Amino acid sequence: MSQAFAPLAMTMGDPAGCGPQITIAAWEGRKQSGLHPFFVIADPRLFDQQVPVQTIDSPNAARQCFASALPVLPIRIDAFDMLIAGTPSGDFAAAIIKSIEMATAFALRGEASGVVTNPISKAVLYEQGFAHAGHTEFIASLCGGSEKTIPEPVMMLVGGGLRVALATIHIPLLKVLEHLTPEKLAETARITHRALLNDFNISTPRLAFTGLNPHAGESGSIGTEELDIINPVASTLRAEGLNITDARSADTVFHDALSDQFDAVIAMTHDQGLIPVKTLDMWGGVNTTLGLPIIRTSPDHGTAYEAAAAASCRPDSLIAALKLAAELAENRAKAHA
Repeated sequence: MSQAFAPLAMTMGDPAGCGPQITIAAWEGRKQSGLHPFFVIADPRLFDQQVPVQTIDSPNAARQCFASALPVLPIRIDAFDMLIAGTPSGDFAAAIIKSIEMATAFALRGEASGVVTNPISKAVLYEQGFAHAGHTEFIASLCGGSEKTIPEPVMMLVGGGLRVALATIHIPLLKVLEHLTPEKLAETARITHRALLNDFNISTPRLAFTGLNPHAGESGSIGTEELDIINPVASTLRAEGLNITDARSADTVFHDALSDQFDAVIAMTHDQGLIPVKTLDMWGGVNTTLGLPIIRTSPDHGTAYEAAAAASCRPDSLIAALKLAAELAENRAKAHA
């Protein structure tokens, strides 16, 4: 990515989780991995005596020091003395949320070329009154502006040679059909199509829907959602000019995508989409949020408290998230030039 682009903003994540360790490891591997400059919004004490740290007062200052020190835009963890790696605490919630809010604001103003989020524990934040279903939904709300026109976020997993967007995200399986409406499914496909065009620089995106039921319903004998919802939506989208299939059996469509038949698959449920990506690339998968006015990526794993306690966290997914964020930001800038 051109150095002319603004640096990437990285959030602190849960300080008791893997975030501090993988942030340090990513910065240490910056040259080998060819990383675009980034800064982390965090309490500088998280990195004391582990790597050179340079506190900064603006995102642009990260450019000057990134080669020699980890740029940290400081916020304060009030309960820092209680911090134990691997031991989550609601006392850190305010700082976790502030880091996300600041990173998103920098990206919205163009001071950061994108946001890379370290993992958080929603359960920890829920204890402190966090009102959003997840990280993705919170960032989408921050992008809504004063008019509160919250964009519809689409979660996509990238890894193992696959791009998999999700039609539904963090909801119980028993409630999937409440959310799998024709309108929602069509908008998910449109957002995915636009992202492949503008962010992934794919000139003629090829999309596939998975089925919801085994064998994509087998002509209605194992469920009718494919006939009633998915296939009619696909037909409407093809009439709009999208290259998208009817519902395809989820047990074969990911193989077809790996065989270069499709540029992305749209899965009906969270685990239906995440299982193939994590099976193929457990350590290097990336979560990116489509449909936002900013670029946002994150590692495709959680806080890894046990690994944090053992100081054995792997940075692979964070490094991949940093590289993908830089690539998407550059592609989007070119598309809108």
